Amino acid sequence: MCAATSPAVKLYDETLTYLNQGQSYEIRMLDNRKAGDIPEINGKLVKSIIRVVFHDRRLQYTEHQQLEGWKWNRPGDRLLDLDIPMSVGVIDIKTNPSQLNAVEFLWDPTKCTSAFIQVHCISTEFTPRKHGGEKGVPFRIQVDTFKQTENGEYTDHLHSASCQIKVFKPKGADRKQKTDREKMEKRTAHEKEKYQPSYDTTVLTEMRLEPIIEDAVEHEQKKSSKRTLPADYGDSLAKRGSCSPWPDTPTTFVNNSPTPAPTFTSAQHNTYSVPDSNSSSPNHQGDGTSQGSGDQLHPSATIQETQQWLLKHRFSTYTRLFSNFSGADLLKLTREDLVQICGPADGIRLYNALKSRSVRPRLTIYVCQEPLRSIQLERQDAGNGDSSNGAIYVYHAIYLEEMAASEVTRKLALAFNIPLHQINQVYRQGPTGIHILVSDQMVQNFQDESCFLFTTIKAENGEGFHIILK
Repeated sequence: MCAATSPAVKLYDETLTYLNQGQSYEIRMLDNRKAGDIPEINGKLVKSIIRVVFHDRRLQYTEHQQLEGWKWNRPGDRLLDLDIPMSVGVIDIKTNPSQLNAVEFLWDPTKCTSAFIQVHCISTEFTPRKHGGEKGVPFRIQVDTFKQTENGEYTDHLHSASCQIKVFKPKGADRKQKTDREKMEKRTAHEKEKYQPSYDTTVLTEMRLEPIIEDAVEHEQKKSSKRTLPADYGDSLAKRGSCSPWPDTPTTFVNNSPTPAPTFTSAQHNTYSVPDSNSSSPNHQGDGTSQGSGDQLHPSATIQETQQWLLKHRFSTYTRLFSNFSGADLLKLTREDLVQICGPADGIRLYNALKSRSVRPRLTIYVCQEPLRSIQLERQDAGNGDSSNGAIYVYHAIYLEEMAASEVTRKLALAFNIPLHQINQVYRQGPTGIHILVSDQMVQNFQDESCFLFTTIKAENGEGFHIILK
């Protein structure tokens, strides 16, 4: 790629190239085969797909959500375009409206071919907003090349290569390159030896297909998939970024030329079957203790039970993302992991749901239903554990999230299994036995952890009854 690399990259680290948003950069398509290699493509066209993808592994897992968010904020725009008038030797160019970060074309390896690309997303668009001056996330320019199969489709993978980039607003890349160069000039000769020189062009690193070896959670998520890794995978993944998985599921592309269109594929489509959010009972498997029937996600939950839990707690957007996660896998994720994967709002909500964090009530009161045989003992001290006739007072804790009389009525009905529609009024017994209507203002003046006995009396019209708090 005809763009200079940064001089502020340490030795043995992957090169980093700064690009300006919307500016055309040339990628020269070269045939680097050794003599006699892959003779079957001699005199034939090959297909290359150029994509801009995330370098950060966690962002790769949420690529679909990240790109959908970008599309929502930038309607009608694409992340990657091909500058067709400047490109040379490219044939049958196609783009897919649903794949905004990719373009594909055919080319002849025996002829000079140059593809001029334009990247329209900038690195800070995928950084959580804080106080300004946030460090932008790195991207990767990835080129996957395929040869034609016997049935005429370009699906036989030949080669993958990629490089690390950061994209700035117009002219921002030039300023960043100048800043890095000036910083390096101020370093001592000994310090400069620890850094790579700046090269005029960026070489895309060749990649090969291998399964990734990762920690338990990430490995469980993608244990059945393949991803591309650098050929020199001896270095740590923190230093050497891996390619995104190259496409493996057919997707229809828009054909910009009269030639029959080959198909492009996307790694985003997952064939895991997710139950519909309107599906029936959580006990759909006939198991009375199914995970879906509880509010808490247990480590022993299966993948399907975890999917049901996500749907029940309004995380249907992320069922595809966590389609291979069991309960243990999901519970291993930290708060920071979830915020980065799901964004601040849903990430914190999911973390709280996983940890079963309930909302702290605004007011707590303790209520006991007065035993029938002790109704006449109204002046008895409620704090006394038992009465002279041996009756035991068992209190229920009522937690109020709203300081309202209707909330008191509803919670009383739930606690004592009383049909809500049969409760006409709730009164509080005042001085000399008068009955005071419980209003919102009265509830707001209840002392926290107050204790009440309550009894019921028939309504005057005979329909329903009233509750009296004592």
